[in-house]
Amino acid sequence: MSSSLVLFDIDGTLTRGIGPHHRRALENAVRQVTGAAATTENIPVHGMLDGVILTMMMRAAGIQDDAAARAMPAIIEAAQDLYLEGVPDLRDKVCPGVTDLLEELARRGTVRALVTGNLTRIAWHKLSRAGLDRHFAFGAFGEMAATRGELAKLAIARALREGLITPDARISLIGDATTDVEAAHAAGIQAIAVRTGITPHEDLIAARPHHLLDDLTCLDLSII
Repeated sequence: MSSSLVLFDIDGTLTRGIGPHHRRALENAVRQVTGAAATTENIPVHGMLDGVILTMMMRAAGIQDDAAARAMPAIIEAAQDLYLEGVPDLRDKVCPGVTDLLEELARRGTVRALVTGNLTRIAWHKLSRAGLDRHFAFGAFGEMAATRGELAKLAIARALREGLITPDARISLIGDATTDVEAAHAAGIQAIAVRTGITPHEDLIAARPHHLLDDLTCLDLSII
């Protein structure tokens, strides 16, 4: 058992500037399953769960909520299949300090898990192409809950259920969006925000993280 669990967001936290493949997979999946020309244009995707993004896309395309709900399982599977096609090497898209931090946490026996809005197979393939997947054994993903806070609670519950962490373990969530900070607060854990994404500095401050860092090279390991 470990006395520490660190939950990581992916986009803007572990990687950044990774290209349009994720958005295209969501758009093409909706088109493939429903025939509708749905788009992520004008959809606030940053910090959002893929399931929520897909729902908003279908509403904008004029698809009724009940029809969208029926189509969602097939769209989720299609999006994950489509994302596996043609994603380039992403190792040069890893954010500053990430690799060194993950390696040090592994040496210390700290449990590392994912809390991300990405669909499960999209998340794992993205991390594989970035050379980071080996650092994580499990996670909570965008199709598993309606909010990021609920995802954080799922990840914590799994770590406890599998005996990976002690009941009094220190738990932190690291992310670049206000929704990551809000998720940490909702789960009653430490919120660590990084400025490696696109969220304005003042918005991160307003979300009240316990710690706000320029990037993960600045993380003091004593706090986790």
